[in-house]
Parts: sequence; structure tokens; C-alpha cells
Amino acid sequence: MAHRPKRTFRPRRADSSDSDGAQETFAEPGETGEQAARGPAVEGPPSGRGHAEVAELLRRGRGRRRGRAWASSRRAATAAPRLDGSSDVPESRMVDLSADEEDGAHHSSESKDDQSSSPNGSTTLEDVFSSVVDIPDAAFIQATYGKCKLARAQEDYISLDVKHAFTKSGMKKNSEDSESEPDDFKDITPFTPKPQTLRQRMADETKTRNEETSDDSQDEKNQDIWEQQQMRKAVKITKGQDIDLSYSRESQTVKKFDASVSFPPVSLEIIKKQLNTRLTLLQDTHRSHLREYEKYIQDIKSSKTTIQNLENSSNQALSFKFYKSMKIYVENLIDCLNEKIINIQEIESAMHALLLKQAMKFMKRRQDELKHESAYLQQLSCTPETSINNSLAIDEKTQWILEEVESRRARRRQARILSGNCTHEEGTSSDDELSSADMIDFQKSQGDILQDHKKIFEDVHSDFCNIQNILLKFQQWREKFPDSYYEAFISLCIPKLLNPLIRFQLIDWNPLKFDSIGLKQMPWFTSIKEFIDCSMEDSKKEDSSDKKILSTVINKTVIPRLTGFVEFIWDPLSTTQTASLVTQCRMILEEHSTCENEVNKGKQDLLKSIVSRMKKAIEDDVFIPLYPKSAVENRTSPHSKFQERQFWSGLKLFSNILLWNELLPEDILQELGLEKLLNRYLIIALLNAIPGPDIVKKCSQIAAYLPEKWFQNSAMRTSIPQLENFIQFLLQSAHKLSRNEIRDEVKEIVLILVKIKALNQAESFIEEYHLDHLRSVIKEFE
Repeated sequence: MAHRPKRTFRPRRADSSDSDGAQETFAEPGETGEQAARGPAVEGPPSGRGHAEVAELLRRGRGRRRGRAWASSRRAATAAPRLDGSSDVPESRMVDLSADEEDGAHHSSESKDDQSSSPNGSTTLEDVFSSVVDIPDAAFIQATYGKCKLARAQEDYISLDVKHAFTKSGMKKNSEDSESEPDDFKDITPFTPKPQTLRQRMADETKTRNEETSDDSQDEKNQDIWEQQQMRKAVKITKGQDIDLSYSRESQTVKKFDASVSFPPVSLEIIKKQLNTRLTLLQDTHRSHLREYEKYIQDIKSSKTTIQNLENSSNQALSFKFYKSMKIYVENLIDCLNEKIINIQEIESAMHALLLKQAMKFMKRRQDELKHESAYLQQLSCTPETSINNSLAIDEKTQWILEEVESRRARRRQARILSGNCTHEEGTSSDDELSSADMIDFQKSQGDILQDHKKIFEDVHSDFCNIQNILLKFQQWREKFPDSYYEAFISLCIPKLLNPLIRFQLIDWNPLKFDSIGLKQMPWFTSIKEFIDCSMEDSKKEDSSDKKILSTVINKTVIPRLTGFVEFIWDPLSTTQTASLVTQCRMILEEHSTCENEVNKGKQDLLKSIVSRMKKAIEDDVFIPLYPKSAVENRTSPHSKFQERQFWSGLKLFSNILLWNELLPEDILQELGLEKLLNRYLIIALLNAIPGPDIVKKCSQIAAYLPEKWFQNSAMRTSIPQLENFIQFLLQSAHKLSRNEIRDEVKEIVLILVKIKALNQAESFIEEYHLDHLRSVIKEFE
């Protein structure tokens, strides 16, 4: 708040109309008018006590002035001399200390301040007292004290004359005030200007009290009002709005009623109508509140009933608890698998890359050896003089490859002799041996991968990585709440949940190894099988959806991995790999094809990859060279040995292809085995060979590999069309052998014709050469 500026207003006349500080003079009781007309006389205590009380009044005035900086100073019971109509001498005024002790010397209105202030605005409380109080001597004070005491004793009553200042109450008041003073001042009467009347004192007290009350609550407002008053006084504004002094009781004005304002007529009917309208509104509101209240009561009752039912219904609580636990379990399981699937994919890819690298090394080595050996023998055929001594100059790489090939063959022959296998033919070996350094490197890489494979789930609880424990959770759901179990289609979700875990178990599984574990012996297979068997026992439905879980797992998880082995790692020339692969595929495609629509999709993809891989093997790996008879007459010559090895290698591929009987369609097998391999490669090699026991042995081996299912029709008198070239070769060989009177081989050829259902050709040959003893053979097969 801004400080009040110094007042620079000029002083007003003593008889100003807005000065309310002038007080009426009262005569001392018991005194005459002459005494009242004396010069200014002051009654009070002796000089010592007078100085003390003046100092006290000054201290009180300064304290009030410091408390509110904006409030004007009020003179404490000061009086200005007034001209009397009968005398020119100013009457003495007395300071009423009793009023000052009751309420303090309060500030008066601004008009009093203006009257008592000096022109320069620097008048203080000390100046006021010094101008109105004349300190008498001790003798005068003592005389005055005696007169006052005598007056109190004579007038022990309340005077009806308002002009008398010293009444009984006033005297008692002064006595009480004097009693409230310290002990040192009990016997001294305070000197004051002439007291006011009782009515004036009451009015001043009321006004002062109201002013203090309003001052404490509205300081800022009064400050603004004060500034406005001072500004109006400075510019002598005589016309303005009345200031609202509602904080002062005496300044409040009552607004007068303006009779010129007209109001609408009011009648009893209008009042009654308004009351009825009001009553109707209240009744409507009350009814709406009642309806809401009834609704809330019903809601409360319903809520209490529901709570009680839930508390009493243990089954619902248990079901909720179970569903909540299953929800949390499945969420944690999915989080775990999502985190581990990345590691599983990395390990799976690393193992696949390692096996692929090994398979490509075998394939490339076989093709390089075949290329170099064929080129070497071709050079020998072109230089007959060196073919006898085998002294043809060759490069170091070809020499090293030929020596390496021969050393491996020698080791295999030695191993067969030790095992007692003397019927083995050269060229039927898989030739998949690795050197010691390559074997150590492969085993080390595989060991590192398997070590990382074991670490994937080492930090996972068994409930989240063990398939049996996972299926046990869903089995409990199926047993406790079968309806919700089947409605949730859990049988469709289980294969997806188990996919990462099954892939984890299949990382070390190689279906091309003869000693690889079968799918039926794997832990995941047995766990799923038990889960399905329990489902068939618990479920009353014959077409339970859980029966399809195993076939779905095989179709979504096992078949894609098997397809990868077939396309990139499988060697169709390896009988061991082919036999193991056929066993795994037979179990997968035949015994677990309950869900036809789903398994057929994966089955078709797998079969297509098998056929494609065998076609590629026929085109890239089958090579049977044709040499002059002079070069192959000697069975120990390199040309004859090489031709024999390649023929038996092609015949081994022929047998491997026919192992897929009943897995691949017959037309595809006949196309691959008979048309592309037998008629194109093997028959040509046989036609170039010298007739004899070796030819019959090879033909018998070809007939042995042919599936019996192709010739089970008893009404057949002729063989299948794809064997026509083979039958013609058999008849040609039989004619040559009959001329040479080699009867045992001729009988063997006739048996081959009967086995492949070439009965008409066999009968014609028997009749031609009068081999009646062989007719019984034909009757046995009919």
C-alpha cells in the first residue's frame, strides 16, 4: 500500500461546520457561574503525576499512529476554545482520562483532523497538549483537588442536568480509573480538561468502537476513501457522490422508498397460484428424488446379493482362479518362447549349415574323382601302347586324386574282408569317408553347436520348457472345464505353442543316419501321444479335435525340417541315407495321416522335393562309359573295372529309387527307375557287355529290385510297357546262351521273365528251344 502523502491543506476556521471536535462546556458541580467565567483553570494531579500521565498519553498516541500509517491522528479529548455569547474569556477544557482508559483516545473523522492540524500539516500530539494544557503549580492543584473531593461528597447522585459533568457514575468511573492506576498514584486525582456530558461520552464511545471494528476489516478500502476525501478537499469539490460508509453505524444512510415506482397489482389469487405452482414443482422434484432413491436401494440390494452369491459360490471362485492362473501361465509361456525362438533358429541354422557343408564336400569330391578318372582312362584308350603298362604321364592333381580314391577303396575292401562280406560289388559303396583332419574338424564344430544347444533352456523352469509339463496344464483344463477347453480351440493352439520346443529337440536329429532315433522314440512324440490317448478316454466325442494335434505337429514342424534334409543334404546314391530317410518318411506319411487336408499339403511338398532330388542325381551322378570290347575283355583292365564300378553305382541308384515304392506314385517311380535310368543307362551298358554269367547276374539283380506289387495281377500275361527293352535284352541273351549250351543261365533268364510277368515271351522261348522241363516253372507263377 502506498504511504499517505504529507498533508498540505490550509487550516479551517474554528467554527467550521464539518468540525465535530468542539465539545460543550460543563460547569463543575457546586460552582457558580462566576467560577465558570474565570480564566482558564486546569484541575489535575500534582506536577509529578501530571508529567507521567502526559507522557503516557503521548506514547499511546504515537503507538496508534504507528499501527496504521494511513489513519489520521485523533486528539484525545481535546477541546478548542469557543466564544461565549456572555463572555469573551475562553472556558477551560479538561482531558477525560477515564474515556481514554476505557477505549483509548481514538481517531476522529477527517474534519477534526483538519481543524486541529497546522497549515503545514506537521502538528503533533505534543503540540496539541502544549497548546491546551497549562501545568499549574502545586498549591493550585492541591486546592482544586480539595474542591473536587468536596463536590463528590455533596453530589452522590446522577444529575438530570446534562450540563453537569461530574455525576456519581462519573465520579465512580474516575475513582475506578484512579484505583486502576499504580499504587504510587492512588491518592492523586488526575487533572483533565472539563469533562463532557454523559450523552456525548456515550456517543463518542459508540462511534470510536464502530470505527475500530471497521478499520480492522477494511483497511485498504478506508485508505482509498481517505485519499478520495483528501482530493475532494484539495480541489474544493462541493458536488459529488455520497461515499458509502457502511462500516460506520452513524454514517449509514437508509435508502428512501421511491413512491414513483409502480408495481403490478397483487391479489390473493395470484399469490395462491404462484404458491400452487411452486408446490407442484417441489412435489415433482420430490417424486423424482423418491424414484432415484428407490433405484439406488434396489442397486444396493442387487450388489449385496451378487457379492453374497459370489462369496457362497466356491465353484465360480475356483474357476475364476483357475482361468486367471492359466492366463498368466500361457502369457509367461509365450514370452519365454518368443525370447528363446531366436536362439533356436540360430542353432538350427548352424547345424543345417554344417551338415550341408559336409554333403556338398562329398558330392564335389565324387564328381571331381569321376571326372579325373574318366579323363585318365580316356587318355589310356587313345594311346594303346601305354594302356598295357599304365605309364601315361598325368599331372600331380590327377595323380593325387587317383591315389586317394584307390586308398579309400583298399580300406573298404579290407574292412569287408574282416567282416566276412565277400559278395560286395565294387561301386556299391557310398564312399562317404572323411579324412581324420576333416572328421576332427566336423566333430568339433558339431560339439560346439550342441553345447550351445544345451544352454538355450538351462535358465528356464521345467514348466515352460518340458512338453509333458505343458501338456499336463492343458490336460487339467480339459478335465475340469471341458466345455471351455473345446470352445477355446486349444487343439489348434497347442501345435503352435509346442513348435519351438519340438524344433529344439530336432536340432540333433539327423534322419539320414542309420542309427538316428525314430520319431516314435522321441520325448515330444510320446508326450503328445499320451495326451491324445487321455483325450480319447475322457472325451465322449468320437471326433475329438485333440486327435489332430499329432498330425498337425508333424505337418507344421517335422515335415518342413525333413524337406530341408531332402533338398540339400540327402545323397540318393547313398543306400544308408536313403533307407533311413524312407523309414522316417514311411512312418510320418502313412501312420499319421489322420488329418488328410493338412498332412497332404506337407506330404506333397516333401514328395516333390524327393522326386526332384532323384532326378538331379540321375542327371549328374550316373555315368557308365562305353569302351571297345578289346578294352573290356580283360576283367583286370582299368577300363573294365571303371565300367563295372559305374554300372553297379547306377544299379545302386536304381535300387534306392525303387525303395520309395508305396510312398511315391507308381507312375513316377516307373518313369524315374525304368525309363530314365534302366532303359537309358543300364540296358545300354548290358548290351555292350559280353554275354555270360555276369550278364545274367546283373539282370537277376535288376529284377530283384523291381517291386512285386507291380506284378501281383494274376491275369497279366505281359509285363509293364516300361520293361519291354529289358525283356528283349533277356530274350536276346537267352538265345546266345542256348546256342552255347549254357543251360543254367538260360533257366535263370526264363525265371526272370516269369517273375516280371512276361509269360507269353517265356512260353514262346521254351517252345522254340524245346525246354519242356521249364514249363512247370511257368505253371507255378500262374
